[in-house]
Amino acid sequence: MKLTPRRRRRILRVAGYVVFVLVIAGVVAAADWGRLSDAFFRSDVARSMFPEAITVALRNTIVYTLLAFVFGLTVGLVLALMRLSTILPYRWFATAYIELFRGLPALLVLFMVGYGVPLAFPDREIPGGVYGSVTVGLGLTAAAYMAETLRAGIQAVPKGQLEAARTLGMSHPRAMVSIVLPQAFRIVIPPLTNEIILLTKDTSLVYVLGVTATTIELTKFAGDTLNTRVNPTPLVVAGLLYLVITLPLSQVVRGLERRAARER
Repeated sequence: MKLTPRRRRRILRVAGYVVFVLVIAGVVAAADWGRLSDAFFRSDVARSMFPEAITVALRNTIVYTLLAFVFGLTVGLVLALMRLSTILPYRWFATAYIELFRGLPALLVLFMVGYGVPLAFPDREIPGGVYGSVTVGLGLTAAAYMAETLRAGIQAVPKGQLEAARTLGMSHPRAMVSIVLPQAFRIVIPPLTNEIILLTKDTSLVYVLGVTATTIELTKFAGDTLNTRVNPTPLVVAGLLYLVITLPLSQVVRGLERRAARER
């Protein structure tokens, strides 16, 4: 009996599900769950991390993320407008900045901001201490990516929108602020939300600045607890707390993408 293409696809799909289930079942059956539980899922070690894991480490992780995002978004918007400017030096500077900071690791930028700036300007310091250094360090790197995202969003707005605003007597800056930028931000909300997720994970690099008990973030907190209790369970707890931040954001991104698809 000759199979129709539709029935063949259905059989292949079912076979794929069966293979997937069998592989997962094999891995689960082969694992030594007793040793895994003792190594990664000790409840007494996990309980010892609270409430500081939430009231200090998780809170600081969220604060670092939000501060760096706001700073990066502000700088990124300026860079995006400079990239689209008709003034050549502005375009050259924005292009050089974006290429430089997209090519540098975030860890290196944090180190340069945290230790290089105080050496270069010994009589001055970045306001806010560690919070200020993290804001600038992570924000400078994020700004390079946000600038390109915002530039793409601005260019995605039909040029007729700007031309129509100009014919109504609006100046170019006012037309950009009132007409173009609101539409551009609406377009780029999903990728900007993804940038928040990336920044959340980048906060794990803050340890290079020498955090204290009040400025510690999740990864450093988990590492210190691991060294104290000699057990990797804190890393699992930290991973779950990161997911508390990132999973809702991922759902927001998917919802915004579906909404944008319906509107298109």
